[in-house]
Amino acid sequence: MAGTDKSQEIIYRPSPAIILCEPQLGENIGTAARAMANFGLWDLRVVNPRDGWPNERAVAAASRADHVIEKVRIFATVQEAIADLSMVFATTARQRDLQKPVYGPEEGSQRIVSHIAGGAGAGLLFGRERWGLLNEEIALADAIVTFPVESAFASLNIAQAVLLMSYEWRRQVDKGEVLPFDGGLDAPAPREELHNMFGHLEETLDRSGFFKTEDKRPNMVNNLRAIFARASLSSQEIRTIRGVISSIDRMHLRHGRPPKDSADEGGEE
Repeated sequence: MAGTDKSQEIIYRPSPAIILCEPQLGENIGTAARAMANFGLWDLRVVNPRDGWPNERAVAAASRADHVIEKVRIFATVQEAIADLSMVFATTARQRDLQKPVYGPEEGSQRIVSHIAGGAGAGLLFGRERWGLLNEEIALADAIVTFPVESAFASLNIAQAVLLMSYEWRRQVDKGEVLPFDGGLDAPAPREELHNMFGHLEETLDRSGFFKTEDKRPNMVNNLRAIFARASLSSQEIRTIRGVISSIDRMHLRHGRPPKDSADEGGEE
């Protein structure tokens, strides 16, 4: 294949994870893998692919990006796919009814480069071929990345979007610098801790009667998740919040309404 030099060693430098949400076609997984390989990315995570995994069409479409395809990891949900990451940006071409910072490819990549340079994990979330990401998936992200496309024809296919962000990351990677000191802030918690807190909070709100009407519950839950995701909470802050939630549960217990068991109840240290 023109431009491919097998004598060159593949370098697995720290880079953002690429998360594909429920892709329908194996070819799209393969072409996304090829785009990643072009610019030095290698961590490809796929959520619930329609045609299963492994997929021969993905391998063929990857055009010898075998080192990416061989490392593909499959997850059942977006939450599981991003559980070990402390920064996640969602890509979309449509305006969403969520309070989220919105970055272009350049600024988004700069932030990811600096975040990874500090030793933390970051990822880019890409949606389905036909309708992109759901609002509840975007609610789990720190921010939105969108492209300066023609408004009358804004849709990109998955590989195009992955290619643009992979290129921009590679262009910025040598510019990301870690400051000699920071403000003493703790590192953001892994997403798994945040997701556990979401479940704990939502169970308590259900028991307390916070959600007055069932049809409004999904939107309220998404907004609450967006608030906490935007806050970049540390592990200690999450433990403190879960301690507050547990206190509310204990209040219900004192009033004769025992809370449900929590498999992972938090509390202050």
